[in-house]
Amino acid sequence: MLEQQNGIDIEVIQAKRFETTLKKLPLYQLKKVEDEIDLIISDPEIGKLKKGNLAYLRVHKFRIDTQEYLLGYSWIEEEIQIILLQLGSHENFG
Repeated sequence: MLEQQNGIDIEVIQAKRFETTLKKLPLYQLKKVEDEIDLIISDPEIGKLKKGNLAYLRVHKFRIDTQEYLLGYSWIEEEIQIILLQLGSHENFG
């Protein structure tokens, strides 16, 4: 899927694991996740960059109701591409 940021097309790819998690969400939670994805598209460096072997991974934290969620993604600037890798609560992330 292609999204635009400041007139530039950004390719957004969803990993199978990410898609599977999205399908299980109730509609109100899905809407919140989509809003957070829009935030990432507007500023791909919003997520905290991990270190070491996970240096390719950024994690964006947000809340749905009282539960904290983490959205793991990769921003490949050279290819103008965001890969949505994983979504889950803090306890189930990893």
